[in-house]
Amino acid sequence: MSKLRLGPIVDEKPVKLMIELPGSLHRELVEYAAVHARTNGLSEPLTPERIAVPMIERFIATDRGFAAARRQR
Repeated sequence: MSKLRLGPIVDEKPVKLMIELPGSLHRELVEYAAVHARTNGLSEPLTPERIAVPMIERFIATDRGFAAARRQR
C-alpha cells in the first residue's frame, strides 16, 4: 500500500469553525479517512471534520511560499 502524506492524528483542544464544502469534496474526505484508517490500523475512520484539520495543517506546513512570506514579516 502506498504511504499517505497524513500520519497519526494528534488530539488537541478544538476551536469551532463552520464551513461549507462541495459534496464531491466531502465524499473524498470520507474516502481518504477510510484509507487513512486502514493504513494506520484504526478501528474506524475519522470523521471528515477530524481528518480535514491535519490535512490543512500539513498543507500549510509544506507551502514554501507561505513559509517564505512568514519569514519576511
